[in-house]
Amino acid sequence: MWIGGALAAALLAGGGGFAAWKSHWFSGDGDPVSFGKAQVPVPAAGGTPSAAPDAGRSASPSGDPDVRPATGPKAEFKQTGSLDDGTKIAKTRLTGAKSGFTGDVWVWAPKEYDDPKYAQSAFPVMIALPGGNGFPANYWADRSLGLQKAISDGVAAGTSLPFVLIMPVLNPDAKNYYDGSDIPGRPRMGTWIAEDIPDFARANFRTYASRDGWAFMGSSSGAFVGLKQVLQHPDRFKAVIASGGEIVPDSPLWKGDTALMDENNPRKLAQKLIDAKGPDVYINFQQGTKEKDRARMEKFQSEFGKGPVKVTIRDIQNGEHNGWHYVRGMREGSLEWISKVMKGPKPAGG
Repeated sequence: MWIGGALAAALLAGGGGFAAWKSHWFSGDGDPVSFGKAQVPVPAAGGTPSAAPDAGRSASPSGDPDVRPATGPKAEFKQTGSLDDGTKIAKTRLTGAKSGFTGDVWVWAPKEYDDPKYAQSAFPVMIALPGGNGFPANYWADRSLGLQKAISDGVAAGTSLPFVLIMPVLNPDAKNYYDGSDIPGRPRMGTWIAEDIPDFARANFRTYASRDGWAFMGSSSGAFVGLKQVLQHPDRFKAVIASGGEIVPDSPLWKGDTALMDENNPRKLAQKLIDAKGPDVYINFQQGTKEKDRARMEKFQSEFGKGPVKVTIRDIQNGEHNGWHYVRGMREGSLEWISKVMKGPKPAGG
């Protein structure tokens, strides 16, 4: 589902045409990267406006109390890839203050983020979670899958909001799957995803305080975690694109603790949200027509797609269980779907 470094190196070494055309994908890798280059006026000593990057400083009033400037401290990012529009994919190492877990996080911001006319605006955040081991890499940070390009193209076409992508590791090792949960005696991966990653995004990017600016997307095991997080924390997250994923917790690390598993079971969480009568959450399942698990999504929709739990299912024609096909589904409608329920940036004077 992702092109590893060895394969990429082989392509560059062995494919002359590929190397000539795509070598710029890797040009500058390892270089420092900063986000929020647009100069934001802030009061200087004596009350005279001066220019400063947004991280760690207060932006000028935007008129929207939901906007939060980057709080800092600013992470040290190193480039891992670049897009044709000049935007960068970058990585840093994060120790979660609440989970205590240390892992890699990749980020990408659309070109609009550095556009001066959006300098006082927040941007919606999409936390992108991988399937498979989810460690030591997050395959959504590999530009070959096309997630970043799909968002950029959608922005240009008016069908997608310019999401900031946050792409953390999903698991603490490659041996086990942790259901994106705090399993007793194990690294607190539920807290890592639900609290440390959003705190990290707020520290480094202009974000919205409300849940209207926070969403997930994920595939396979990452789809389960994104689905679970939205249902578990509807006060923090509003929507999820869940592609080809499970709907019940299945990590062997639970060791049969059904009570704790129920606390992390989307079926139980959805019913709890229905009983509480909200807030509304938005779930978009994606399923390739060559996959065999649509029935469980239909069952979830039939049983829980009511009241505050809004459920849709998108079929990806001839789609299989892989990231390329899930990104195609996002291009074909899921990005537009999620953009309609999320809050986008506002230009100055807009």
